[in-house]
Amino acid sequence: MPVRISRACRVAISLIGATSVTLGLTVASAAHLHSIADADTGNGGCPHTAAAAYGWGEPSRTDSFADPATLGEWSIYDGPGHNDNGRRTPAAVSVADGKLNITGDAEGNSGGMAWLPGQLHGRWEACVKSSPSGPGYHALLLLWPDAENWPVGGEVDFMEIADPTRQSVEGWLHYGPDDERESGLVNVDSTQWHSWAVEWTPERIAMFVDGVQWWETTDPAHLPPGPMHLCIQLDNFGDDLGGGANMAVDWVRQYSL
Repeated sequence: MPVRISRACRVAISLIGATSVTLGLTVASAAHLHSIADADTGNGGCPHTAAAAYGWGEPSRTDSFADPATLGEWSIYDGPGHNDNGRRTPAAVSVADGKLNITGDAEGNSGGMAWLPGQLHGRWEACVKSSPSGPGYHALLLLWPDAENWPVGGEVDFMEIADPTRQSVEGWLHYGPDDERESGLVNVDSTQWHSWAVEWTPERIAMFVDGVQWWETTDPAHLPPGPMHLCIQLDNFGDDLGGGANMAVDWVRQYSL
């Protein structure tokens, strides 16, 4: 189960390689990337995907959350919350109407889940939206080391929604034994459905929203050393939780290189 330090510490330690990008998300500037197949109804609320834009082919693994039984394919967290804030409980995770829902309540109980086993290099994509909340709740898609050897094993947060209004989204790459970081920021209304993707090759890590690449790093010394797996988390960071939060996921897909 991922155990991650507080965001306050993360920001204080490093903003190495920080970038900021604004996307209007009509994606007109990248329309040439999107094929007719990219508007396939199989993509639900996220008609534009990196998989279609860049020709990733068929996924090696997928979950469309059509049946609550699909949660049996995931490792659902049950224990202390992020940084010991509240609890992560299976009761916060549910599937209904073809959507995964993770809720966080006003008392700090929230949820998360891991898609094991992972793979060495690959691509992952998910269709997600998140409700506004107090600043204490962060909605995340991330890659975590199969070996559970953080920080040496690295961490790739390719969607971290910390902004209470959900109008900006962070990306973080953690690397090395001292948990150094690179980061980026993209301005997106994440209360609406968007597809979020990451590509990890031996040469780079790149992050995408609605099929548009918005961040990458090409320093091989910063790339994870071993297999990684997808995690979906609504994390309690210990600040004001407001009335709680909700994170909804339409589908997730994993691709080999």
